[in-house]
Amino acid sequence: MSRKGPMGARGPMGGPGMHGEKAKDFKGGIGKLAKYLSQYKLAFLMVIVFAIGSTIFTIIGPTILGNATTEIFHGLIGKLSGGSGIDFEKIGTILLTLVCLYTLSMFFSFVQGFTMSGISQKMTYRLRKEVSEKMNRLPMNYYDTRTNGEILSRVTNDIDTLSQSLNQSLTQIITSVTTIIGVLIMMLRISGWMTLVALIIVPISLFLVMFIVKHSQKYFKSQQEYLGHINGQVEEVYGGQTIIKAFNKEEDVIKTFDETNEILYNSAWKSQFLSGLMQPIMQFVGNLGYVGVSILGGFLVVRGSIEVGQIQSFIQYVRNFTQPITQMAQVANMLQSTVAASERVFEFLEEEEEEQFTTDHAMKQVEVTNQDGTKTTEMVKVEVSDIVGEVEFKNVHFGYNPDKIIINDFSSKIKPGQKVAIVGPTGAGKTTMIKLLMRFYDITGGEILIDGYNIKQFDRSELREVFGMVLQDTWLFNGTIRENIKYGKLDATEEEIIEVAKAAHVHNFVKTLPGGYDMVLDEEASNVSQGQKQLLTIARAILADPKILILDEATSSVDTRTEVLIQEAMNNLMKGRTSFVIAHRLSTIRDADIILVMKDGDIIEQGTHEELLAKKGFYESLYNSQFQNELE
Repeated sequence: MSRKGPMGARGPMGGPGMHGEKAKDFKGGIGKLAKYLSQYKLAFLMVIVFAIGSTIFTIIGPTILGNATTEIFHGLIGKLSGGSGIDFEKIGTILLTLVCLYTLSMFFSFVQGFTMSGISQKMTYRLRKEVSEKMNRLPMNYYDTRTNGEILSRVTNDIDTLSQSLNQSLTQIITSVTTIIGVLIMMLRISGWMTLVALIIVPISLFLVMFIVKHSQKYFKSQQEYLGHINGQVEEVYGGQTIIKAFNKEEDVIKTFDETNEILYNSAWKSQFLSGLMQPIMQFVGNLGYVGVSILGGFLVVRGSIEVGQIQSFIQYVRNFTQPITQMAQVANMLQSTVAASERVFEFLEEEEEEQFTTDHAMKQVEVTNQDGTKTTEMVKVEVSDIVGEVEFKNVHFGYNPDKIIINDFSSKIKPGQKVAIVGPTGAGKTTMIKLLMRFYDITGGEILIDGYNIKQFDRSELREVFGMVLQDTWLFNGTIRENIKYGKLDATEEEIIEVAKAAHVHNFVKTLPGGYDMVLDEEASNVSQGQKQLLTIARAILADPKILILDEATSSVDTRTEVLIQEAMNNLMKGRTSFVIAHRLSTIRDADIILVMKDGDIIEQGTHEELLAKKGFYESLYNSQFQNELE
């Protein structure tokens, strides 16, 4: 179940995605992010230049507007004194200049925003691509030790958080710093005393901002956490409606949801309330500053130290000065979220990968005829097409954890074309042996040989071309039935698809479906039955025409009648092909060439069905207990 909430939650200061997650190593995270973004340095330079330009043009505006106010004031005074009055031509020139400045500011802001959006989207595209490719290179134990939701959140939530917050935070840092410096210079040009009065409100504003952020942060963190809990519960309930109704658990589900929802409600209410206090408090403090500036400004105008229009300009600068301070507090929190998300993404990208290729390839000796007719021998790489299907386990040891070995001294030799059944109680190591054979995991000790060659002498992808696998847990993707069958051989013809579909007893039921082979399976393939899904995966494996076939409880989800038909088809298909069958129902593997009986990670018995029954050992007790259960 994913515990991550959706994007878009409001954080302190009203920023997006501010859910209180802190970076483990802020400095190191920033360094990795900066290194990753270094390929966009020219675009970043362009963003910085245009952001600064846009801010400068905006900063100059109040001064020019103040000049217009001063001109109107002097014109009115002059008219009252019998003068010419207001010079509208001069005022028009000032206002035209102001319009040009604001137009340039808007243009620069547009270019900066367009460029920054391009950077963030390119970065997002690149990260998603790298994460997707990384997923295919990770070893199986990575997926066995982490939940699907945890991995999914790296691809969705973390990359989205990184993209959105980076887009906003970088721009805000540039504009805020430029605005603070530029506005401070313009304020000092007008009046040092008025600037001093305005600066007095800064520590008050910072204190209030930090106070509110400190007290609201825990509620935002709780809000985001319980958003994830709510999403997880809804997902579980949605997927398990049948079970919930069958066990009459509706009231329990509602009770659990209500409890979580109540906590979410309280956290969200408090966080939004505290965050909502920010604006009115900052306005109140700002208004106090305006009052002080206006009183002092009026006094300085009377003394002739400044012009009337400069009071107007200064008040605008005070407003522009406090706003970036608030934004910087928001950006500081946003950067924490950005770096925390980047840490999780880069942590995933830096995970140790599965060794895909080998430098020590399996080699074989071949006879080559030279141009002069003489014959020599050469060593050439063994190709997948050369594999016959002989498999040997030699003193295999394995443990998912090195300090806890679960398979001890496993040895067995299987001839090409033999049907091998692996039986034993749950947890005996049956499926583990298959995972070792396909190198989903590497063995701790011993050797696994195919045609006498160590499987470590094959590239993993080449090795897996040798196998066809049908698992107990079926996997079909969102696509047509034809596409799902062709997954085992993308260049298969229509005739080949129909042939394997008939062999796997798929063809008849597909013809009854709307659209036939063109029917689209939904994401969970819930529009076909569990048995039909199993048949489709068997058809897919048959089409791949592997040298070695693996059936892991392949008939466990199929009804008895269909199971008989599948067994007949599979027996024909397994002729001449080495096959491994894992089955709990021992009646399905009586005709196996060899049965390996496993217990606690070891092969304790092996032989044919009749030979094992004659030994009157562990297999006989398993078979008799199961046979008795079937009779009952």
